[in-house]
Amino acid sequence: MLLMTENKRGKAPMRRVFWPALLALLLCLGGRVEALAAGEREIDTEQVSRWLTALVDGREKLPEGLVGPGGFVMSEEVADLYRPREFRPLWHTGHGLRPSAFLLIDRLRNATDHGLCGEDYLLAPLETLLKSRAAQMRNQKALPPLDAATLDLLLTQAFFSYATHLVEGQIDPALAHIDWRGRRRKVDLGKLLPPAVEGESLGTLLGELIPPHPEYRQLMGALVRQREIAARGGWPTIPELPKGGKLRPGDIDTRLPAVRARLLATGELPQPASFERNAYGMTTLMAVRQFQERHGLEPDGVIGSRTIKELNFTAEDRVRQIELNLERWRWMPRDLGKRHIRVNIADFSLKVVEDGQTVLEMPVIVGTPYRRTPVFSSQMSYLEFAPTWTVPATILREDKLPAIRKNPAFLTKNHFRVIRRSGQEIDSTELAGINWRAVEPERFPGNLRMDPGPWNPLGRVKFMFPNPYNVYLHDTNERWLFDRALRTFSSGCIRIGQPVDLARYLLRDQPQWDETRLQEALERRSPMQVMINPIPTHIQYWTTWVAADGSTQFRSDLYLRDLDLEVALTDAAANNVRALATSKGKKVMRVSSLN
Repeated sequence: MLLMTENKRGKAPMRRVFWPALLALLLCLGGRVEALAAGEREIDTEQVSRWLTALVDGREKLPEGLVGPGGFVMSEEVADLYRPREFRPLWHTGHGLRPSAFLLIDRLRNATDHGLCGEDYLLAPLETLLKSRAAQMRNQKALPPLDAATLDLLLTQAFFSYATHLVEGQIDPALAHIDWRGRRRKVDLGKLLPPAVEGESLGTLLGELIPPHPEYRQLMGALVRQREIAARGGWPTIPELPKGGKLRPGDIDTRLPAVRARLLATGELPQPASFERNAYGMTTLMAVRQFQERHGLEPDGVIGSRTIKELNFTAEDRVRQIELNLERWRWMPRDLGKRHIRVNIADFSLKVVEDGQTVLEMPVIVGTPYRRTPVFSSQMSYLEFAPTWTVPATILREDKLPAIRKNPAFLTKNHFRVIRRSGQEIDSTELAGINWRAVEPERFPGNLRMDPGPWNPLGRVKFMFPNPYNVYLHDTNERWLFDRALRTFSSGCIRIGQPVDLARYLLRDQPQWDETRLQEALERRSPMQVMINPIPTHIQYWTTWVAADGSTQFRSDLYLRDLDLEVALTDAAANNVRALATSKGKKVMRVSSLN
């Protein structure tokens, strides 16, 4: 306390401190002012621990109405974290909330950066508790112990749910696709969380949990740009063409101003070309071709039904497409391999990647929508030159057996042999005595195998990696099919555009395999296997990504896998699956509904 008095001359004031008076005042209050302020601002961690114990064990409910009528789903990992620490709060100290709590909540607010939704991670009740805490602080009071315990518990559950989704994805891919296998990442979050919170390194931990692949970060950037386009209103819808109709350069059509507005919104058209009006001029043609290239269409500049369909996907559709593909990247293993092969089914492409750089790429042909190429990862371990082709059961039943029944000479004419299960070939005399019309697929007398040669659909070489689908990469005798933009012609295996280049690359570390020997192997008429240094091979399905030039590429959902994933995510949300942190178990804490 400072008192000011004038000196005797009435000039400059003289300051005097009355410490005895100040001490007397504090003594008079019995120290209550200081003690009251300190006690009400601090957290009684022992009481918080007791409330945490009751909440986790289910003996106490959360504050009424906090999480709504659906209740609070707590994963077993939350209980497993608190019990060894005797239910001491993780996010609170005696002085209040740790900075890590605010960092986590900020990340939840920005979960949309990853195509996720903060509301799936208890963001609303956390915000409610933060507002209550702020109100208490304005009144120089602490958050009540039950509320503090609730806040601590919800922060822990929110971390487990959010972090698990970053590491493994929101759902198991098997829930969306019966033919999708992946080696998902696994992390012991319960072991990592406490030191990260207490050491204020949670931001570093969350950064390490994000998929490390550059493609994931690039898609995050694409998501931001696409949302900005959507926020500006997207683009106009272009009226459909008459059946079989097409717009070609030089045509006059009232749809063309809408086409240009659509291309202007996404940058294929760099500036307005209103001078063309209803005419299909050169400026529009260059933009249409660029759009077609970015969407996997034949870049011929002809606007047909497929181009109109791609133009008319809304900006919101494209936002969701990016979000779904971010989810797929979260299913991928952390390490794809310093050197690896990746096939993108939706793009009909193969790339060989070394140290993050594409060193070889080529077009591929994949399975039809009826005989889809599955999604999985494996290790390519050997090549086979002059391969024979053993007809799969499905093709035997649906294609080959009907042809044999129609004309038994089909076997000889097409270089087929029938091999018993013992490995012995059935000779022509015995084959001639078979009543093929009475043969059922399940009782076919052996395996149907085609000899090596130019007629063989596997071509001159196949590339083998173990998998439960009996799928592999191979050459083809129908090379003209690579001229098509939409290449769904196989029965599940992957036909590659430059098999010789791939074989040369895979054999390059074996000095004995010079160009002469390679060409000799390609001309063989009997099978020969050659072992290679194993190389990770990833058969994947991405319908959007960012190209080397920075453009966002989109592809048609040819197998409807985007749709399957959307349905699976919707079903998971409806059943609270997305709220689970892991598959170990859950504990549902029901609370009263809001009044």
